[in-house]
Amino acid sequence: MALAIFDLDETLIAGDCASLWSEQMARLGWVDSASFIKRDHELMQAYSEGKLAMEDYMAFSLEPMLGRTPEEVDHLVGPWVEDYIEPIIFSDATKCIAEHRAAGDRILVISASGVHLVKPIAERIGIDEVLAIELDVAHGVYNGKTVGTLTYREGKITRLMEWLDAEGENLEGASFYSDSRNDLPLLLKVDHPHVVNPDPTLLEHAQKAGWPVHSWK
Repeated sequence: MALAIFDLDETLIAGDCASLWSEQMARLGWVDSASFIKRDHELMQAYSEGKLAMEDYMAFSLEPMLGRTPEEVDHLVGPWVEDYIEPIIFSDATKCIAEHRAAGDRILVISASGVHLVKPIAERIGIDEVLAIELDVAHGVYNGKTVGTLTYREGKITRLMEWLDAEGENLEGASFYSDSRNDLPLLLKVDHPHVVNPDPTLLEHAQKAGWPVHSWK
C-alpha cells in the first residue's frame, strides 16, 4: 500500500476554500464585506506569487471567528460546503482518488487551509484523513491563533513526517498532486509527483523534470 497525497485548493476543487469562506463570513455579516474581501484578495495574490507569510493570512482570516465556538462554526461550515464547495469539486479528481483507492493506496489530503474547512470538504469528497492548519481553542472558543507547524511549503513536509512516524507509514511509492509552486518542496520529496492545473512556475518546473501534468475539470 502506497500513499496518495492531495493538495486541496485548486487541486481537488476549482477555488480556494479559505477565500470562499471569507466570502461566506462577509455574507454572514461577520466582517466589513468590501474591505475584508479586498484584503483577502491581496493576500491570496501574494500566495500565488510565492510571497505570502501564512502566519499573516491566518491571523487575518481567523479574526472574524474570535470568541466563536467550534460547534457554532461547524454548524455553518456544513451547509456552506454543500452549497458552495460541492459544485466546484473536480470530477477528474474524484476519478483519480477512486483509482488510487482501487489500487489499495491510502488517501491523504494535506492543505495550507484551516482544518475547520479542510476536514469537512475532504469528507465530502470521501477522504477521512487530513493534515491542515490546526486552530487554537481557549475556554471553548476560537482565540484567533494556530497550533503547531503550519502545513505550508516546507511545513507540509514537517507535518507529514510526523504523521508518517505516528502511523508507521513511509513515503515509498507515494504520489502527491498539487497545483502550486508553494508545494514544490513536497513534490520533490515523493516518488511520483503530479501537477494539476499548475501555476506558471510549477508548470515550467514540471515540464523540465518530466512530471505528469493534469488538466482536471
